[in-house]
Amino acid sequence: MDVFDKCAVNMGPLGIYAQQAEGYYMFPKLEGELSNRMIFQGKERLVWSLNNYLGLGNHPEVRKVDAEAAKDWGLAYPMGARMMSGHTSYHEELEKQLAAFVGRESAYLLNYGYQGMVSIINAMVDRKDVIVYDGGAHACIIDGMRLHFGKRFVYPHNNMENLEKELKRATRIVEKTGGGILVITEGVYGMAGDLGNLKDIVALKKKFKFRLFIDDAHGFGTMGPTGAGTDEHFGVQDEVDLYFGTFAKSMAGIGGFVAARKDVIKYLQYNMRSQVYAKSLPMPMVIGSLKRLELIKNEPEHRENLWKIVHALQNGLKEKGLNLGLTQSPVTPVMLNGTVGEATQLTYDLRENYNIFCSIVIYPVVPKGIMLLRLIPTAVHTLEDVDYTVKAFAEVKYKLENKKYSEDLKEVPNHQPG
Repeated sequence: MDVFDKCAVNMGPLGIYAQQAEGYYMFPKLEGELSNRMIFQGKERLVWSLNNYLGLGNHPEVRKVDAEAAKDWGLAYPMGARMMSGHTSYHEELEKQLAAFVGRESAYLLNYGYQGMVSIINAMVDRKDVIVYDGGAHACIIDGMRLHFGKRFVYPHNNMENLEKELKRATRIVEKTGGGILVITEGVYGMAGDLGNLKDIVALKKKFKFRLFIDDAHGFGTMGPTGAGTDEHFGVQDEVDLYFGTFAKSMAGIGGFVAARKDVIKYLQYNMRSQVYAKSLPMPMVIGSLKRLELIKNEPEHRENLWKIVHALQNGLKEKGLNLGLTQSPVTPVMLNGTVGEATQLTYDLRENYNIFCSIVIYPVVPKGIMLLRLIPTAVHTLEDVDYTVKAFAEVKYKLENKKYSEDLKEVPNHQPG
């Protein structure tokens, strides 16, 4: 059998929908300036699908610095991996500022968050070590663990009783192998919006010996009194041993970082294969990230406005009887019961008749019979946006419950929410 044969016969759990969904539900093209309103298929839509939490993606100061850095340095500089020829004082300065902001001794830049997470896990554990991880872990964590030759145990999402059981199993193993235990969780879970149970996990350190690693991609910049992350929100920064953040959310850029003790970061610096063997982060992204971090630290009004919108949107949706699950973060999941067909028609109605663009998640990402509409509030949304969206969602909920989306798409009525 030719390895290419599978491309024609098995497109995978998402690829099977490609013919019907590509260009509209999957791989849609949003055009125009990054903002609360953008163009989709020639029409302006109210957009709730960008992780541009603090609105920095189109901030005038950020745009200015990005443009000037691109003009001064180009996109190629520095050439080569950090270890060989891609190291600059700007990279070091960004690392120094990031470490101080998240309350750690040291930090190291990552070219991309996804590959960085994979490489951190690969570098930190060997076959003698055991990983214990939350069942809701992001794909980058799962892929990182696939490189691990030792044992790994999963506990149901945020289930502390099960975590304790797995820690007991892991302890018995490392007592024989001489290895260590790494517990991996997330700060903010990007799909459901709930938080990793950091306080209770940290409390287990009194009974078990392990290191705690958190992926705080959605928490960095949004959570905590200063925006330093979910561990700051819970007041457990000193107990989180490895902290991972990305630039693709609050920083509205590309890249990421890992922060920890100096000796741990030095070890990672020399052993993360995705950084040792990959080109350094380009200078415009580094200088642009310095400006973004400056705004996060010195202009709390961006975070304050984000949370004003978050509270208004989430409270408004709940008042209309919509199920938002257990979210405690800006991530706003609206969970509804329905078939895949109903999910696509409801989304079509939102986009075409209400001009609201948000992401839809269906099986196999969520269980069969569930559709999840994920809204991402940002600092550039308005209370008028919120009011309009709440009314629209109340209407589509009513239609769904009354089987309006079981009809043909052409029969969906065209009107605006009252």
